[in-house]
Amino acid sequence: MEVILAKSSGFCFGVKRAVDKVYEQTEKGKKIYTYGPIIHNEEVVKDLEKKGVKVLESKEELKALSEGSVVIRSHGVPKEIYDLIEEKGLECIDATCPFVKRIHNIVQKESEEGRRIIIVGNNGHPEVEGIKGWSKTTAVVIESQEEAENFKAKEDEKLCIVSQTTFNYKKFKELVEIFQKKGYDIIVANTICNATEERQKEASELAAKVDAMIVIGGTHSSNTRKLYELCKSECENTYYIQTLENLQLELPNSVELVGITAGASTPNKIIEEVQNYVRINF
Repeated sequence: MEVILAKSSGFCFGVKRAVDKVYEQTEKGKKIYTYGPIIHNEEVVKDLEKKGVKVLESKEELKALSEGSVVIRSHGVPKEIYDLIEEKGLECIDATCPFVKRIHNIVQKESEEGRRIIIVGNNGHPEVEGIKGWSKTTAVVIESQEEAENFKAKEDEKLCIVSQTTFNYKKFKELVEIFQKKGYDIIVANTICNATEERQKEASELAAKVDAMIVIGGTHSSNTRKLYELCKSECENTYYIQTLENLQLELPNSVELVGITAGASTPNKIIEEVQNYVRINF
């Protein structure tokens, strides 16, 4: 059996940068907190907890702090969180992915000029919640064709459309077209990360030619979930796992080619474990 690993698998630039920043801080012997899990991977979060890094799950927990360093996670946070950290006199270590930071800047600028912000993404996702928190106007999250069709702008209202960095590019284009057909005054900023586009394209192409596909990533990882959906549409034998322990492969003898891809928050160590296990045992 041949095992093929997608070239763009594992930590993306923004995630690696964020994780490295936290590990650097653990060597300085001070109290470290991350506002929310630094990335959507439970194994990484557990390892950081062993090194004394605590996760702040809410604004209330942040308000209760009197000392320490707060790391802003790769997904970014609303502006009010930065303001609160400053108000409390805490050290702020900003590990927001630069691609996400770019969206914050666009949203802040265009909303200050009166445009209503439309965020194409998953409502409730931390990155989307962070983006909403930089808009001076009321931001709207659109995830489906139905929501796009039902949206009605006010008379003479100007819009600015941005996207969650990990959203499906094809779906983003489809939703933007629905808005454009309505004839609104729109600025469209394709803010899907290049690495995300490339990863999705590679995974889809690989899944189309293999007999079985393994997708590795955290259970709460939006980008991994999208990889799984894309692969599943191309290859019926697609498995979504977080670690090697979750892998329960029941492959028919006819399977000759297995593909592996991984979300942007998946450490290389886990990818290598899965890759080696499949090669040795099948």
